[in-house]
Amino acid sequence: MLKLRLPTDPRWVNIAEKNLEEILTDHAYCEQKAASTAISLIVQLPEYTELVSKMSELAQEEMEHFQRVHQIMEKRNIPLGRERKDEYIHELKKYFSNGGRSRLDVLIDKLLFAAMIEARSCERFRVLSENIKDEELADFYHELMKSEAGHYSMFLLLAKKYGDPDDVEERWQKFLDYESDVIAMFGKSERIHG
Repeated sequence: MLKLRLPTDPRWVNIAEKNLEEILTDHAYCEQKAASTAISLIVQLPEYTELVSKMSELAQEEMEHFQRVHQIMEKRNIPLGRERKDEYIHELKKYFSNGGRSRLDVLIDKLLFAAMIEARSCERFRVLSENIKDEELADFYHELMKSEAGHYSMFLLLAKKYGDPDDVEERWQKFLDYESDVIAMFGKSERIHG
């Protein structure tokens, strides 16, 4: 369903398990950033009514996920700590040009960017749910995996609704190729995308 070109090596979970404090902190901030992105899309593109409605719902859901991660951390006496820089996201952003594009092209880029992050997060949550020894976290990540899959689909469907579906599909396929090169540099740290 996700069609990511390069799957995560299941051994990445061994890295994550060695430092659950770090993976949970990183995950909490990923959820917070997803909520912020949804709000930013509302602010930047208010003329797209369906987008505004869906992003409003998404922002609330992502903050609920943040709260749930934080509750798990509190239960385990893990402080939230400071936000970590997400190098994967930084590398993905390099794919998109900054100048000379129409407002619609900017919207499509933002939707494809969000779809990719949700797709990779979904895939990482699946790997965690299937391989982590901690049963509470395995169940939690299985549940969130389904949610991320829905977000990924929503972003792609919105991109195809607002843009030409064939053009959007072509752009998506090229972005999938780029992402496979980016993700090949990661998978060695206890980060959701790391």
